[in-house]
Amino acid sequence: MILGIVTLIGVSLIIFIAARLSGDVALLLAPQDATDEEVQAIRVQLGLDKPIPVQYYIFVKNAMRGEFGESVRYHRPAIEVVIGRLGGTVELIGTAFLLAIIMGILLGTTSATRRGSWLDQIGKLFALLGQAMPGFWVGIMVILVFSVELGWLPTSGRGGISHLLLPALSMAWYSIASTMRVTRSSMLDVLDSEYIKMARAKGNPERIVVWKHALRNALIPVVALGGMQLAHLLGGAVIIESVFSWPGLGSLIVDAVYARDYPLVQAGVIFISTFLIFLNLIVDLLFGLIDPRIRYG
Repeated sequence: MILGIVTLIGVSLIIFIAARLSGDVALLLAPQDATDEEVQAIRVQLGLDKPIPVQYYIFVKNAMRGEFGESVRYHRPAIEVVIGRLGGTVELIGTAFLLAIIMGILLGTTSATRRGSWLDQIGKLFALLGQAMPGFWVGIMVILVFSVELGWLPTSGRGGISHLLLPALSMAWYSIASTMRVTRSSMLDVLDSEYIKMARAKGNPERIVVWKHALRNALIPVVALGGMQLAHLLGGAVIIESVFSWPGLGSLIVDAVYARDYPLVQAGVIFISTFLIFLNLIVDLLFGLIDPRIRYG
C-alpha cells in the first residue's frame, strides 16, 4: 500500500510537470483576441501565478477531492467526462480479459495434458505467433478480413456484440498467448508432482485429477500474470480504441493530448494510475485465496 501511494505521488508529479512544460494553459483557455490583462486574470484564477510548489499542493489537494478543473474541449468538469467514457473501456477490457483467461487456460491445459501431440505443437505455435504480432496489426488485419473482404462485422463504433467482437479479440490476442504459455508451463510442473501421482494411484478419473487437483495449484502464476495482463490491456486500450474508433477512455486521452486539454489529460491519467494500484493490491490478496500457504497480514 505504501509503495502504491509513492507510485501515485510520482505519477502526479510527472503529469503536473508535463502539463506545464508543454505550454501556457492560460493562453490556451483565453480567447484568440484576449488582451494581456485577460490572460493574466486567467492565470490568477487558475493559480498559475503562484510558485510551483504551491501549484502542486493545490493540484494534489483538488485531485484528492476529484477536482481537476473544466475540460477545455467539452466545457464540463474533466472527471465527469472521464467517468462518462469509462463504461466503453470497461466493456472492452472486461470482454478481452475474459477471452484471455478462459481461452488461455483452456489452451494451456489442453496443450500440457497432451504434451508432444499435434495439439501441443499447434498450441506452442499459437503462443509464439500471439506474442510476435502486435495488437494494432492484428486489429488492422481482422478489419481487412472480416469487415472489408467478408463484410461480416462492422469496422468501427460501439454498439452490440458485433461491434465488440473484433476490438476485444484484437486486444486479447497477446494476452491469450501469454496466458496459454504460462498455464502450459505451470501445468507441466504440477502434473509431475507427487500428490498428482497419488491422486491417479487412488483411481480418480483423469479429468478430476487435471481440472480439480492440478489446475488449482497451476493457477498461482496465472493469477500473477492476470494482474499484469489486465494492466497491459488497459494500456493497449489507447491503441485499439483508436484503431476501431471505440468511444472509451483511451481514445479520450489521446484526443485530449492532441487538443491540449490539460485538465482532461490529468484526470484520465490519475484515474488510470489509481485503478492500476488497486488492481495490484487485489491480485496480492487473491494469492491467499488460491494458495492457503500464502497469508498476508
